[in-house]
Amino acid sequence: MKIRWNRSALLFLTIALSAPFAIAQTSVAGSIYGAFNGSTNGNGVQQSPANQAGALFELRHISNAILGFEATYSFNRADETYTKQLPQPSLACPGTCEAVAETLQVPANAHEITVDWTPSLHFANFRPFGVLGLGVLLNVPSGSQTLTTIQGTLMSSQTVNDASTSTRAVYVYGAGLDWGLLPHLGLRVQYRGNLYSAPDLSSLYSSTGSFTHSAEPMVGAYFNF
Repeated sequence: MKIRWNRSALLFLTIALSAPFAIAQTSVAGSIYGAFNGSTNGNGVQQSPANQAGALFELRHISNAILGFEATYSFNRADETYTKQLPQPSLACPGTCEAVAETLQVPANAHEITVDWTPSLHFANFRPFGVLGLGVLLNVPSGSQTLTTIQGTLMSSQTVNDASTSTRAVYVYGAGLDWGLLPHLGLRVQYRGNLYSAPDLSSLYSSTGSFTHSAEPMVGAYFNF
């Protein structure tokens, strides 16, 4: 009886430990997110990306808790603002002139393609997962730039057209949860963080050259094959 009980306990323990590893999943998913960005400073310029909404599409295959991978594409507006304080000529303005500031606004779209490692566990209708990956981020100008010059109470604006696409490597990390609602359909919530060098979109001002971070909380749906 004792031997039989020990065998039953061992079998139960084996099943319990292997359950999170046993259920494979291949899925496609779509999510909407908010991209929240911080300003950077460098090369005499302050660079401020706008906070924007976007969409993410994923193709994911999970074999077990360790072997899980995905390919993603995301898109969001990615307008950039460059601000620079201009020095005054010392002979023309011996300490009496008001400071001059220039602000350059560049409308742009961001396209991001990544390949990610997605370790996960599975229990009941839930699958928590992690995200760690890398890819490429393209910031593509989408219109004319506006250059605004402010000196004291005087302000003038002009339109310029000298923007170009910026390509950067991007590093991705994050975590999330799949919640199965139907046999092949479920809800996916996740947080993704992006690390990349500030994009260089204009020939008027260089990028700050600093690493910057984009935080992307998102919610969407997935479909299992």
